[in-house]
Amino acid sequence: MSYYRYHVFFCTNLREDGSACCQRFDARAMRDYTKRRSKELGIAGQGGTRINTAGCLDRCEEGPVIVVYPEEVWYSYLDQEDIDEIIEEHLVNGRIVERLRI
Repeated sequence: MSYYRYHVFFCTNLREDGSACCQRFDARAMRDYTKRRSKELGIAGQGGTRINTAGCLDRCEEGPVIVVYPEEVWYSYLDQEDIDEIIEEHLVNGRIVERLRI
């Protein structure tokens, strides 16, 4: 059995040359929100969900990205509502959010 049910990696990379990158979409704030919300829902920690920062995940052209393991599901999001949907559907209920999948 895995230590975590889900391990979520948020790309928070900032490209100094001005090219597309996740941090231009406030990725760190979305990561912080997801961590906080996971704790509020009681799904954080051993046997639950771990939210982590990742360096560049090299999918910048697809907008801000996260990847959820162990399923290796990649998502892009636009706003907090999208993050809430990923939290509720995937992290709480175990259902992949197809409309946000990349």
